[in-house]
Amino acid sequence: MKVVIAGAGSVGSSIAKELLSHGHDVLLIDEKPECVGRSGLRGARWLIGDACELTTLKDALLEEADVVVSATGDDKVNLVVSLLAKSEFGVARTVGRVNNPKNDWMFDDSWGVDVAVNTPRLMTALVEEAVEIGDLVRLLSLQTGVSSMVEFTVPTDSHLTGRTLGSIDWPQDATVVAILRDDAPITPSNDDVVEPGDELFFITTIAAEDELRAVLSPAAAEAAAQARRESLDAEPAAAQSSGTQSPGTGEDADPLAASGTMAEGRETTHASQSPSA
Repeated sequence: MKVVIAGAGSVGSSIAKELLSHGHDVLLIDEKPECVGRSGLRGARWLIGDACELTTLKDALLEEADVVVSATGDDKVNLVVSLLAKSEFGVARTVGRVNNPKNDWMFDDSWGVDVAVNTPRLMTALVEEAVEIGDLVRLLSLQTGVSSMVEFTVPTDSHLTGRTLGSIDWPQDATVVAILRDDAPITPSNDDVVEPGDELFFITTIAAEDELRAVLSPAAAEAAAQARRESLDAEPAAAQSSGTQSPGTGEDADPLAASGTMAEGRETTHASQSPSA
């Protein structure tokens, strides 16, 4: 498999090292020539240049790549590289690194990103997965945010205990893909009986997560719905207390919006397809 990685920092180099150990053809793009000497990557190919420039991507023969990974420390660069790879070179799969969780919403198919890797959010999910028993935890978003992998740890008092998987009325867009029991993975079948402590893994559409939560844990579903209602009720008060503060100022301002180099929202993303965006 031919993989092009934009950004040869610690993240990009680590990805390249793993891919090289698995026998893949890896090309790294970086503006800094000194990255070649300090990387210690044997077998990798290098291209020194700006990954946001079309000429650089043409020199990299991006149209021949199976996967393009945007792994720089700048979300603007990662979005532009993904967009150019998808729209100008027709790359089948793009992976984008999200540095600032506030920018996660932009890493979707509008910007040519097939898979967004948000390390802080993933670490949060793993923490919740370890401690949240009886509630649904999203582990990973798939298919440009349409689907997700979620996990549910069955509590001792669950109404599902003793029932077979086939007897449970699962949502149409949710499928049990694995059971982890006593540290051993089990391929699920309709005859498998749910036991306390089982970790159930599902592939589901994000839209069906609430319906799945209601099947697994009615109490957790009601608590989540109540939290959403309280959040909606709090929004008008928060808007009134905000006064006349400009949306682009303050500590919580989105750095991409403030930079002036990104689109104002999803509606204008396709207008920024030049490498200087």
